Amino acid sequence: MTAFLKMHGLGNDFIVLDGRARAPKLTSDVARKLADRHTGIGCDQLIVIEPPRSGDGDAFMRILNADGGEVEACGNAVRCIGAIIMDERGRDRARIETLAGPVAISAGPQGITADMGPARLLWSEIPLIREMDTLSLAIEDGPLRQPVAVGMGNPHAVFFVDDVERIALAEIGPRIEHHPFYPKRTNVEIVELRGPKQLRVRVWERGAGITQACGTGACAALVGAHRRGLIGRAADIELDGGTLTVEWRDDNHVLMTGPTAIAFTGDIDLEAYAQ
Repeated sequence: MTAFLKMHGLGNDFIVLDGRARAPKLTSDVARKLADRHTGIGCDQLIVIEPPRSGDGDAFMRILNADGGEVEACGNAVRCIGAIIMDERGRDRARIETLAGPVAISAGPQGITADMGPARLLWSEIPLIREMDTLSLAIEDGPLRQPVAVGMGNPHAVFFVDDVERIALAEIGPRIEHHPFYPKRTNVEIVELRGPKQLRVRVWERGAGITQACGTGACAALVGAHRRGLIGRAADIELDGGTLTVEWRDDNHVLMTGPTAIAFTGDIDLEAYAQ
């Protein structure tokens, strides 16, 4: 049997396996079965904590989406893993490595903060299929049009609308996710300006579908809104599952702060899911 944690950040939920002492036997098919909300444990992403791959990291975080595909970054998950590491070591700081690069984590009175690193604004960094204006992509689908493209270690298409609740995200999201402009597919954010320091955001996550919250999506929404001149460099991002506070600093680093929680713990027979 393999022990696991079920964690979440604002309802964006994760199965967490500790592979630092012994790597779990985990395939994309097993991850997909575990993520199933009817026949598995259920999650948006499955996270494996692994030994650090460099001298200055506390752990490496492997991320598999609900569809079994491995991805580069997950903002709420890295805050959850950072919380685990800080609790284990009795510290208020941690450094978590990901495929998108290292993430500095800190604990404070407002919650767990992740320094998601620099926003990627060049077409080749996001990435897009070819050179184009990342401030206004030639994408239209129903009421959604001309998104801002942002890279937060993973790709995003950020659309601005008058009322996010009226968008049929479950219908449009999959089509935008697979748009040919994005060779690695994309996350989709629909954003409504609700005040000088407040954005309302709904998210279709690449490989997971509609989620209660998305940390990198919240960061991308703020970056896109500021680039469009709609908001300043810091705001509260209201997601379906709650609110994250995001700041895009002058040094281009994006900081995201919010709560984390352990929902429950348990043991799972991974070999049974491999059959």
